[in-house]
Amino acid sequence: MDKLREALDFCIRHQTVLGYSVVSLLTAISEHIFSSVLFKCPCNSGNMLYGLVFLLVPAFILFLLGYLMNPRTRHLLTGTCSQRKCRLWGTRTEYCLALIPVTARASVAPLTWVAVALLRASFYECAASGNGLIKNLVCKDKGQECHKLLVKIPCDQKLSEMVSSEFLSLQAQSQVVGWLLIASIMAVALIARCASHCCSPVSYPRLTFWEIYLKKEEELFKIEAKKQATKLAERNINCFFEGTAPAQFQSPSSEDWQSISYLYTFSEEEQYYSMMHKHVSTKEGNNVRPREGDQNPTALETVDEASASESGF
Repeated sequence: MDKLREALDFCIRHQTVLGYSVVSLLTAISEHIFSSVLFKCPCNSGNMLYGLVFLLVPAFILFLLGYLMNPRTRHLLTGTCSQRKCRLWGTRTEYCLALIPVTARASVAPLTWVAVALLRASFYECAASGNGLIKNLVCKDKGQECHKLLVKIPCDQKLSEMVSSEFLSLQAQSQVVGWLLIASIMAVALIARCASHCCSPVSYPRLTFWEIYLKKEEELFKIEAKKQATKLAERNINCFFEGTAPAQFQSPSSEDWQSISYLYTFSEEEQYYSMMHKHVSTKEGNNVRPREGDQNPTALETVDEASASESGF
């Protein structure tokens, strides 16, 4: 039991990393199935289009799914087309900054697809064999026969040594690009992570407290919302079947719901941890609005990395 408890504690502490790992693993398995079962390079003039479709289109679909399945996307977009909320939100820059962590999470699966596909080399080899620039480099001073043989390389690996003896083979090129892509992704992720924490206006212990608070607030909000919704539904159903007048039911006003729906950004002047905290702590909670000039997106993005593991990546 102790070992099981330790394993569960480890999973809870590292649930975000484990979640990304699972997504990457499933993406790699899907790429293997696609390349092994479905992908058949035509080995003709359509090589480039066919290879690029398998390399990039699934990655684009995964990127869109990452946006679609992230609850934070719905939070950002709900009601943004109404004039009132657009004015309150402020500049487009704030939208872009809020979308940065969402985009980063949505990019995990597509980047994994592209990286794994490049390491396996099937898609790149097919696409590159039909590319005019590659043909000119590989077949320089070798005549048109070389051009005809190059497009057949994906279907006959023995031709690779004959045609591209002076250059890296197409498979080797793909693997080199794949490793460079992986190294670039890791470098950018490390720099972004370090910059995010370096520019944070709060200390690490306080940031940890903030992360815990946001998780608990979300958990308790869902529990209480379920209770209140159940009570309201029971009241309405009972009144309908019994034919009685409904008893008064205390519910947040439209202004209350609106005031807690904005994304809170940290301010040294008003040190709250969420819009809910700010709403209930101010005397005029119904008029809570995000203020211009007190935004610190870096701190917000850092906290979001932890809170996002609750319901999506």
